[in-house]
Amino acid sequence: MTHLAFVKKPSFLILGSAHNVKEIRIKESQQVKLIFISSLFKKNKNYLGFNKFKVLQKLTSRHIIALGGISIFNERRVKLLDCFGISGISYFQKKGPKNGALFIN
Repeated sequence: MTHLAFVKKPSFLILGSAHNVKEIRIKESQQVKLIFISSLFKKNKNYLGFNKFKVLQKLTSRHIIALGGISIFNERRVKLLDCFGISGISYFQKKGPKNGALFIN
């Protein structure tokens, strides 16, 4: 499964999403720079939770962005993850554009 059959600009950033170890390895082989791992808190079929998220985060050297179910109520727990950034639609809608920017360490 390759997708790098084209020439990309140096400033072009490749992102990918993963839910388990197999998908993380696929994204690494595709040479992505940032991996979105979901779902951190949103209890759906891909729900990981805090501990499983930490395990997956340690399995790769790529930058990890937390995704799914992040809210103002679990904001402090997300900071404990020491991830590269966060992403979540409802989180940023409630915070507003002034305070809701994606944070990157």
